[in-house]
Amino acid sequence: MTSTSVSTASGKLRVSDAERESVAARLRDAAAEGRLTLAEADERQALAYAARVRDDLTPLTADLPPPSHPAPGHDRPLSGRARRRLGMHAVLVVVLAALLVTGWVLSAAPWFWPVWPLFWLALSLVVHYRRAERDWRQV
Repeated sequence: MTSTSVSTASGKLRVSDAERESVAARLRDAAAEGRLTLAEADERQALAYAARVRDDLTPLTADLPPPSHPAPGHDRPLSGRARRRLGMHAVLVVVLAALLVTGWVLSAAPWFWPVWPLFWLALSLVVHYRRAERDWRQV
């Protein structure tokens, strides 16, 4: 049995499915922006999915600008001030929820009436988080 030497140069490394999909996503975005025709995008995507090493992927996006948005999962975390405000809001929601449930237990009401105020409290926390995240990304 013969052995072959494997080059460790980064261009000769085999690509993963995630790398192929990342390039294909860039090509889809470029087609959506009008930078590539549909025929070009289809041809390049086929080559991206057939790529075996990194050198096969490089020319597919060489004439495209770098992505304008960060990759998912690489967003900056919220600022300390935004985290503190969200934390205070979450504590307030938990305290009010405990008070509402205690009031329900003590009232002996036949149905769980705190469900409505709890829903609105939880919704307010979700909206607060979304707005803080949106505002932080715009900075």
